[in-house]
Amino acid sequence: MSGHSKWATIKRAKSANDAKRGALFTRLGREIMVAVREGGPNPDANFRLRLAIDRARAANMPKENIERAIARASGQGGDGEALEEITYEVYLPHKVPAMIQVLTDNRNRTVAELRRVVTRAGGQFEGAAVAWQFSRKGVIVIERTDKVNPDVVFETALEAGADDIDIGDEAIEITTSVESFRAVREALLARGFELASAELTMLPSSYIELDKDKAAQVMNLIETLEEMDDVQQVYHNLQMPAEEVAA
Repeated sequence: MSGHSKWATIKRAKSANDAKRGALFTRLGREIMVAVREGGPNPDANFRLRLAIDRARAANMPKENIERAIARASGQGGDGEALEEITYEVYLPHKVPAMIQVLTDNRNRTVAELRRVVTRAGGQFEGAAVAWQFSRKGVIVIERTDKVNPDVVFETALEAGADDIDIGDEAIEITTSVESFRAVREALLARGFELASAELTMLPSSYIELDKDKAAQVMNLIETLEEMDDVQQVYHNLQMPAEEVAA
């Protein structure tokens, strides 16, 4: 997560310009379509779809866009795209390990584009083995407001099975195992807490700190990758202060 803070990443996404927002909506729509094809169009019976819809709503994706993605994946209005999920292990510049998750209808095109972008920026595409440095976790973020009692959040999440709870000045970030993620999410919602984000992600086991110029070079490549049509997520272990992430 950028800057070792999911909240910093959320704020950066919210400040994206219209062009980036359009690309974000495309990625979210594809995520919804894959979830529908995997588990059906009913979010009450398809937890992955529920999470995808929640992410789309958090990004202010229009309701009609969400409904259109579900309809396309359900076979209404055409067959839609045949999308394949792939995760590539790479080194970004200065040996920053990263995992790039893509949804693509053309594997050869995607891998060629990724190789060109990563190697041109000074990274390593072939031969990188970095998955061992990451683990699958659930991460839930609650923005701190006057209505949010951190003690109640802590107790609720802990009782539901959370692994770690980080109470910051602006947000509370809760980490869970994959197995307990759904129970923790539903417990927080049942207590009336509004979730800024709730997703299954890849967390690094350790973090790398770079000087300002080197960190900026890595972040520029991450943003370039995030803007590519087929890229859904870029997981990495670069740690930066929140103000530098925002910049």
